[in-house]
Amino acid sequence: MPSCRRAPSGAGPDRPGRRVNRARWRRRGCVPCRVGIVLGFVVLLSGLSGCTSTRQWWHNGFKVGPNYGRPATPVASAWLDGADPSLRPGEADYSAWWTVFRDPVLDRLVTSACEQNLPLQSAGWRILEARAQRGMAAGSLWPQSQRMTGTYSRSKFSDNMYPFGQFPGNREFDDWGVGFDMAWELDLWGRFRRGIEAADAHLEAQVEDYDDVLVILQAEVAATYVQLRTIEEQLVYTRNNVALQRGALEIIERRFQEGIVSELDVRQASALLAVTESLVPQFEEARRRMRNTLCLLLGTTPGSLDPLLDQPAAIPAPPPEVVVGIPADLLRRRPDVRRAERQVAAQSARIGVAAAEFYPHLALTGTISFQAEQFSDLFRWSSLGGRVGPGLQWNILNYGRILNHVRAQDARFQQEALAYQQSVLAAHREAEDAITGYLREQQRVKFLRQAVADVTRSLEIGLNLYEQGVIDYQRVLDSQRALVLQDDALAQSQGKVAINLVAVYKALGGGWQSRLSNSVSAEGAAGAAASQAPSEQQATDVP
Repeated sequence: MPSCRRAPSGAGPDRPGRRVNRARWRRRGCVPCRVGIVLGFVVLLSGLSGCTSTRQWWHNGFKVGPNYGRPATPVASAWLDGADPSLRPGEADYSAWWTVFRDPVLDRLVTSACEQNLPLQSAGWRILEARAQRGMAAGSLWPQSQRMTGTYSRSKFSDNMYPFGQFPGNREFDDWGVGFDMAWELDLWGRFRRGIEAADAHLEAQVEDYDDVLVILQAEVAATYVQLRTIEEQLVYTRNNVALQRGALEIIERRFQEGIVSELDVRQASALLAVTESLVPQFEEARRRMRNTLCLLLGTTPGSLDPLLDQPAAIPAPPPEVVVGIPADLLRRRPDVRRAERQVAAQSARIGVAAAEFYPHLALTGTISFQAEQFSDLFRWSSLGGRVGPGLQWNILNYGRILNHVRAQDARFQQEALAYQQSVLAAHREAEDAITGYLREQQRVKFLRQAVADVTRSLEIGLNLYEQGVIDYQRVLDSQRALVLQDDALAQSQGKVAINLVAVYKALGGGWQSRLSNSVSAEGAAGAAASQAPSEQQATDVP
């Protein structure tokens, strides 16, 4: 590039034939150097304004605004029930945690839900939307305005336009034009790059949202399935009690016909049987509701899962031990926590976008066009015209609005940071509640099993003694009522153990890893394939 202080080759006082070129060169000057002078002046002057010093702007990679740092979060070092023998510290693969129940029907339901669930597909489309928005933000680094134009007009001057004579030349003429306009604002202060940072963080937040929906879906399918099997167990216990009470009623009726007992015993036994039988349609209704809920989660019509769910199965049994790791793992495992952290990062970048308005915007604009009266002359070099040059825009009288806009963005950042810290605390609390619920319900099951065994044995003894006439029917009636209640309580407690274990895995953030390991196909979820790459990166970036 020639220097401003040197004449171009061939121009000098000893060569008068080139004086015109030399004068033309002096008038034009060195365009790159002029642009450089303008840039230097703008940078130097901008250092006196705004909220970011020149040194900090240089250190940030020519970007104003704060550089993001993850907010500190309080995390406990161990679980409150960590000493329980049912809990084991260490690392575990949670990608298919539902397989610990060893129930093939549950495995099929979870896999199908991950492929067919409609809200999960909607979350996948939100990833594609965020990816497109990120592409739009990246496009801002290049010329922001690019426009190609084409014009044609037919003009005619008025005959009475010139009072002192006729209009010289032709009164009618054509005007053909083809041009290209461009405007490129230089990203001196990182406004567009900060926008890309915000778009990147928003895209990653949408990926984490997809994983969070996946975790919730898997837990909801498993919990609904456990509730279904619990209701079926209650239905079995109820029908068994109906059979026992019918047998007792036959004994009482026979003794009444023999004149041994009064009609009171018959009426009491018949009333208890009717009450117990009334529970059967109640449980059948609840069973149908649970099946319909599973159909909704799998994105299918009610009744379509009946062939699969008609297969008899017990309440899923938990494993003897559960690996829970340490509380700090929640920051890495739980997608909702990572999503909240990414939202903080996005808001931090938006502060830089707002702060860039303190500084002048320097843009390069240019236009090139062909214009001619005759279309045949339009694309000749003699028809070429254009202009190019820098432009400066500085909102010097709007600092009050700009400053308050930066303050508003910073306030939102503080809100997002507090929401992130709150999400960590909520995740820790949720995990602690699920763990203690799982452990205590296991203890309750042991007591209820003993109670059911004792009540069953007392009912057998009471019936024998009643047939022998040793005791009255009231003691047998009490045992029958107690057996109905204890059977129902045992079934509910067994189901609650499994549901609490599902809640433990959900609270630990298990299940989303299945998409990374391809153990669950995501072909049926829109955008799942597109969200694969960002999640892999996020899984390694987040501690």
